Amino acid sequence: MQIPKNATKSLQLFFLAILLTIWIAACQGRVDNSSLRNESSSNCRIIQHAMGETCVPLNPQRVIALRLVDNVIALGIKPVGATFVETGIDSLLPQTTQIANIGTRSQPDLESILRLKPDLILGLDWDAPAYKQLSQIAPTVLVASGDDLDWKRWFKIYAEALGRTQEADKIMTTYTWRIADLRKQLGNRLSTTQVSVVSFWADAARIYLKQSFSGQIINDVGLARPTAQNQQKVNENLSLELIPQMDGDVMFLMADRSASKLAEFTNHPLWSQLKVVQQRRVYEVDGEAWVSQWTTVAANRVFDDLYKYLIDEWK
Repeated sequence: MQIPKNATKSLQLFFLAILLTIWIAACQGRVDNSSLRNESSSNCRIIQHAMGETCVPLNPQRVIALRLVDNVIALGIKPVGATFVETGIDSLLPQTTQIANIGTRSQPDLESILRLKPDLILGLDWDAPAYKQLSQIAPTVLVASGDDLDWKRWFKIYAEALGRTQEADKIMTTYTWRIADLRKQLGNRLSTTQVSVVSFWADAARIYLKQSFSGQIINDVGLARPTAQNQQKVNENLSLELIPQMDGDVMFLMADRSASKLAEFTNHPLWSQLKVVQQRRVYEVDGEAWVSQWTTVAANRVFDDLYKYLIDEWK
């Protein structure tokens, strides 16, 4: 059967219209940095980040947090979506209603993000593999993690992207005040107390060093570290014969209760020989706060533990 020429032309126009519609929709969702440079500063704010520069809304209302969701909440914004873990939202704060599940930190769900119609997406450069797709959904800012893993800089850039720099300054002023207050209360013990940070996971025993999240806070306070932990690294795995490297005047311990490593190490003769064990200054703390979250909320949890165990319970 031969299709009339006028019908063929109509079909061509029909499909062309469909393609144009798809193309326009894609262009509307895409962040084109070259055109953003020409945007009026009254319409958006240019943010420099790991992937270049992005023009973000002056007052974002529908924020997606791929990571560091607690920083967004601390700045007074409730995200419309955030990554989740088995126990709920990937946060140290009580699970907040109306924050949608967009997958995990390692595998965000792009379809879920798209359905939420965000006007800003925040994350770290660890999310770079998905940047192209994310930036087609909404303006996306991925903070450079950097070799120094400076969590305070991450917080600052989040605040700039959200237009909440004044709120961020207040939070960091409180951080500085807590450092000064803790130093004052520790007195002479500040430089003489060696703080050990240890974890036991399903398949590893680790010490956490100066570049870890809690290690940076301990360093800011000015507390000493055991020689083996006084290194500009995040962590090191230890074997049983290296248990002495866990020693200190006080130990903050994190443990996965399902892990056999905890029993394996604490039942070893070298464990009972540790000075910190003999003096009963081993304190279990939350691993999410001490090593995993890298947020201002986590920093305050670390401070709470330092006050509790170095001031309130120190005898």
